Amino acid sequence: MAENKTTTEDKNTCDVLIVGAGAAGLSLALKIAANTKVRVLSKGKLSEGSTYYAQGGVAAVFSDDDSTDSHVQDTLIAGAGLCDEDAVRFTVDNAKESMQWLIDTGVEFDTEVNAQEETQYHLTREGGHSHRRILHAADATGREIEESLLEAVKKHPNITLMEGFNAIDIITTRKLNLPGNRVLGAYVWNRNEEKVETIKAHFVTLATGGASKVYQYTSNPDVSSGDGVALAWRSGCRVANMEFNQFHPTCLYHADAKNFLLTEALRGEGALLLRPDGTRFMPDFDERGELAPRDIVARAIDYEMKRLGVDCMYLDISHQPKEFIIKHFPTIYQRCLALGLDIAKEPMPIVPAAHYTCGGVMIDHHGQTDIDGLYAIGEVTYTGLHGANRLASNSLLECIVYAHASAKDIAHRISSHKQRKFPNIPDWDESKVENSDEQVVIQHNWHELRLFMWDYVGIVRTDKRLQRALSRVELLQHEITEYYSNFKVSNNLLELRNLVQVAELIIKSAISRKESRGLHYNLDYPNQAETTQPTILDPNRS
Repeated sequence: MAENKTTTEDKNTCDVLIVGAGAAGLSLALKIAANTKVRVLSKGKLSEGSTYYAQGGVAAVFSDDDSTDSHVQDTLIAGAGLCDEDAVRFTVDNAKESMQWLIDTGVEFDTEVNAQEETQYHLTREGGHSHRRILHAADATGREIEESLLEAVKKHPNITLMEGFNAIDIITTRKLNLPGNRVLGAYVWNRNEEKVETIKAHFVTLATGGASKVYQYTSNPDVSSGDGVALAWRSGCRVANMEFNQFHPTCLYHADAKNFLLTEALRGEGALLLRPDGTRFMPDFDERGELAPRDIVARAIDYEMKRLGVDCMYLDISHQPKEFIIKHFPTIYQRCLALGLDIAKEPMPIVPAAHYTCGGVMIDHHGQTDIDGLYAIGEVTYTGLHGANRLASNSLLECIVYAHASAKDIAHRISSHKQRKFPNIPDWDESKVENSDEQVVIQHNWHELRLFMWDYVGIVRTDKRLQRALSRVELLQHEITEYYSNFKVSNNLLELRNLVQVAELIIKSAISRKESRGLHYNLDYPNQAETTQPTILDPNRS
């Protein structure tokens, strides 16, 4: 447990409780901590979130040849008519300032010397972008951001890091049958001591990342189990656009390469997608070829794999000089080399994998959810930025922009909230449950869930597949609810409970969308509808 700077008296009380220790959560902590006592929960190791593994970079306008209007238009086009233009404009307009804050905090993006012998940031280009605007640190941008933010956080006297803690449920006045509906804190599972603790907080922020672990194949780390969406839903918050799950087109297909992503920047620097016979196929699907948006590329790969009956396609950058490859993609080069694959000489076998959750908890421009004092930032949210498909490298940008916006809002409200006294909050009751001697039940349900989500609610969907998935998830809901009621909590049980809840939301959202748009492709409705709206689910009306 990495717990610091706290005392016994204040251990279970804070001003702001942040659930999640990635780019969003740590940025908020740093921005709000000057006059605020902050606690940051990380259910796994501090370096295990999606931020740490993000390769590509962050989109922001840093070139005189580029413009915010162009960035906005690229985002709207990728979002397939479903973006909230105000959210897009808000994010893009705040991009450069947010990136400058990261730089000032210690993040070192790659630079180059231009023709005038001036040092400038090296900007790369990714699918869907009309200009080079991706700030990056080689092919390990997320690691650079995470490590820089962590270093700053660990030095701050008002921030306490709690490693090995899962949030179980949000505590609100409504849940305690008190007036109003404001947040009071959270019940958390202390994995280090295997006990449930109660943390009181005037504000709670969900920064838990996405839900791609709901699928059999994912580029995400194991912690991406949809916890924040499930926590918010059980608390009474609306969610939106859960049917839009982005499948990254290029994950390394290798028995020993679990979850290893091959960044889109490879294609931005000239890598080509090939069939097993060495022929290109992307020009057959889109005039932008390998630089088409991810939904188009992922479906093209899926189509070719099924048409040819093969296990994978290939990504080839071997036509570039070896020095160029090693300079720009050192992590990928070394990882592949360790697996016996020299990408400077041969193509990489690839398959699509679940990568990013475009929908999530509904928030406003301040990160505020439907519950007073409960905020959400980052991939866990629906801001309207991504629409039906996320534009590459807008995700880390969204984390920082909305962390800053939330910090301003909380700072404005914190004084009045500190004057409120916490009501009596009952301790977690384990008097009627026991330790489980049937962990196999959790493992079986876990594997079944992820398999049918991949088969029935994956890249290509049909009404029949979605109905089958709904029937299965409802049975799992019943089984897991019964299991949860009778046995003590554990990390696997908590994650499974959340994943099943999120799976149900994804399926119901997909069923309600009677068209194909962006990341949602249904063979029974292959065309886009003339008009469209976000898919909104409300737990108070379900």
